[in-house]
Amino acid sequence: MKKTVLTTIVLFLASGAFAADAFTPIEANSGSVNPQAAQSAVKAEESLGNTKIQNAILQIDNAQTEIRNQLLDLKTKYADVDAQYVSVKAERKELKKQLNQSEKRLKALDKAKEKMRKNML
Repeated sequence: MKKTVLTTIVLFLASGAFAADAFTPIEANSGSVNPQAAQSAVKAEESLGNTKIQNAILQIDNAQTEIRNQLLDLKTKYADVDAQYVSVKAERKELKKQLNQSEKRLKALDKAKEKMRKNML
């Protein structure tokens, strides 16, 4: 029993030590690594990074194009509504003039009618 407990403790400690060594990065300066292979690996990482950046730039360009199209649509809708507003405003102005003229005519006729009644008495 003591041997199995001792063995499991040793195995846990050994696995922890191996795991700590497993995650240490390999240095490019060590003699076992070929410098040309290391440079090609760095270039491959840079090209992967560049493609990611290029993809991100393309996505941004696509988003800008979509927003510009939406902006164009909104501008045309605004121009249409603005034109309708101007025409409605002009029509309103004309109707108000007609309304005022009609009210003046009615007042004038009322005054004339009152004068006629006074003259009759």
